[in-house]
Amino acid sequence: MELRGIDIHTHVATEEALGEMAEMGAAFGTQVTGTRIEETVALYRSLEMMAVVFLIDRRTRGVPYLGNDYVANLVAPYPDTLIGFASVDPWMGARAVADVRVAITELGLRGVKFMPLTQEFYVDDRRFYPLWEEIASLRVPVIIHTGTTGVGAGSAGGGGVRLDFGRPVPHLDTLAADFPELTIVAAHPGWPWHDELLAVMVHKTNVWMDLSGWSPRYLPASVVQYASTLLQDRVLFGTDYPLLTPERWLRDFAEAPFKDAVRSKILVENARRLLAIP
Repeated sequence: MELRGIDIHTHVATEEALGEMAEMGAAFGTQVTGTRIEETVALYRSLEMMAVVFLIDRRTRGVPYLGNDYVANLVAPYPDTLIGFASVDPWMGARAVADVRVAITELGLRGVKFMPLTQEFYVDDRRFYPLWEEIASLRVPVIIHTGTTGVGAGSAGGGGVRLDFGRPVPHLDTLAADFPELTIVAAHPGWPWHDELLAVMVHKTNVWMDLSGWSPRYLPASVVQYASTLLQDRVLFGTDYPLLTPERWLRDFAEAPFKDAVRSKILVENARRLLAIP
């Protein structure tokens, strides 16, 4: 099978893992229900695609976590389709450092996902630098949420979620400067600070971007412009599944004004290089 795409950004959507996905789904106008992992695999196989899947560890914020071993066990039977990423709660300190080491070296997960807005931390807070040092030494990428979020959207006070945790400048920019050996994928193009993120990417080649959480038809014009030109080798296809389906994303991508020469890079080639997929 010729690989047509690698979706770099999907959430585990099994019944046990729904949690805040239902709330985020409401913000997207999507009713999110539990989906068996076999259904997700069948969907991506039908599209001749692979998908990166993950959960978010927020144990110190009072949210139970199913565990990195849960993700590893889900993806293990489907190495042709699923790529598992770990998550750790940065507030757990040395335990988080140990957990990420186990996730990568023993469980076989291929990267780490962070959601600073709901994990409630600044990525450039030096208290968390031992965690970044460990991940950099493991030579795996991190996906870090940037910009706004559907969590708490449309409610008074936004459910207490502070958007500044997701601002690229200064936080992501400082992290990238202090850890040039760390490969950072900024998830969702950082809106409403997307131009800040583009500036960081132009300046620092260890920062990438995924296009998840948006239909390509609604991406800001500057994101499309830079993805088609200067940054074409570090922009990645991502859906935010199950909030957006890959079918919807691909349909809208075909109609969006990206240069034809970069479409295969965004869909598969860049992610193949990032994740060292043969």
